[in-house]
Amino acid sequence: MNEFFDHQEHQPAGQRERDLLARLPEQLSYAKTQCAYYQQTLAAIDPDSICNRTLLATLPITRKSDLIDLQAKQMPFAGMTAEQAGIDRIFQSPGPINDPEAQGKDWWRMGRAFYAAGFRAGDLVQNCLSYHLTPGGFIMDSGAKACGCIVIPAGPGQTDQQLDVIEHLKPSGYCGTPSFLKILLDKAQTQNRDVSSIRKALVTGEALPETLRAAIKNAGIDTLQAYASADVGLIAYESPVSDGLIVAEDLILEIVRPGTSEPVVDGEIGEIVVTNFNRDYPLVRFATGDLSAIKPDTSPCGRTNVRIRGWLGRADQTAKIKGMFVHPVQIERVRKAHEEIAKVRLTISRDHHNDVMVLQCEVDHYHFSAEQSSALQQQIEQSLQSITKLRGQVELVARDQLLNDGKVIDDQREHH
Repeated sequence: MNEFFDHQEHQPAGQRERDLLARLPEQLSYAKTQCAYYQQTLAAIDPDSICNRTLLATLPITRKSDLIDLQAKQMPFAGMTAEQAGIDRIFQSPGPINDPEAQGKDWWRMGRAFYAAGFRAGDLVQNCLSYHLTPGGFIMDSGAKACGCIVIPAGPGQTDQQLDVIEHLKPSGYCGTPSFLKILLDKAQTQNRDVSSIRKALVTGEALPETLRAAIKNAGIDTLQAYASADVGLIAYESPVSDGLIVAEDLILEIVRPGTSEPVVDGEIGEIVVTNFNRDYPLVRFATGDLSAIKPDTSPCGRTNVRIRGWLGRADQTAKIKGMFVHPVQIERVRKAHEEIAKVRLTISRDHHNDVMVLQCEVDHYHFSAEQSSALQQQIEQSLQSITKLRGQVELVARDQLLNDGKVIDDQREHH
């Protein structure tokens, strides 16, 4: 059986680099002529002259965090999709940020991540990423199908029903967040449910600490991870040797110093920046906001592309919680929704591999009775869930109790 998804994965690294750089000028020209956004940002650029990474690094960066304002000014995609793109779906990620999906098999290029994780034609896969508004479920769905798998579109939540499905249909694979897989395994053990059919998993959407990987492994499930985004699709993925993440084909990946457009030296931690070759949604030096670093050498598995160390946190205060991005602007919207709040701080932690978020709100306590404080707390919790699409706890604290360090989101989770 072929151990690679296609020949690109094991081609000579130098050949891959030459091919990508040879294709770059034409892709830049296409973006400039087909997308209103790039007509402006690349107006002074001669695409034919951009033929190496040094010159690519002179082009302007578009940061994911910029999309909120850019799209608000020009809906739905800020002029970044090609005029001839055949858009099939419009998703909305937290922010809000609109994400397109166009026609074509495995448009998100996730197939090779599933293949590296051992998924093959005929495998039955329970997909527990959400199909509701955000593209996660569809991203995983298309990748599994690219390997010939049969997909159960389960989505997240409804754990009892999920366990019923596993017992009745006996899927061999799982895809979704690692924390939800652990929730299913724990509940199955508590209720004496049979989930032994699942033997492999591809997880994404949040960090995979080695302690959590080991706990899932103890249940007999081999688990690998993929790093993808709603804008780019697959960016990097693990192979069975689990030694860093291998950059996906058909991408030029840079690591830049956060807040700048300057590439760092290999091995230094910086922000991931991607240039793709997608004709529907060309992205030129698109900064994801995620931190990582280049790993030296190539993977022992035989795949020859560059490796990164994995997800090492965020370059800004944006955080991914239970597979969903939460932006500082959203937390500010919660504050503005309640005139009683002077200042807010969202703290994110982990409890038994589950993400927990607590919103601390400065208020004048002496203005409220106990009943009024309780009512305000519930109202803020409702606003938090409505705006972020996530449940969180709310704590009311006295004025001037929160640190004056500029942080709106304080992510205290251990990421590596």
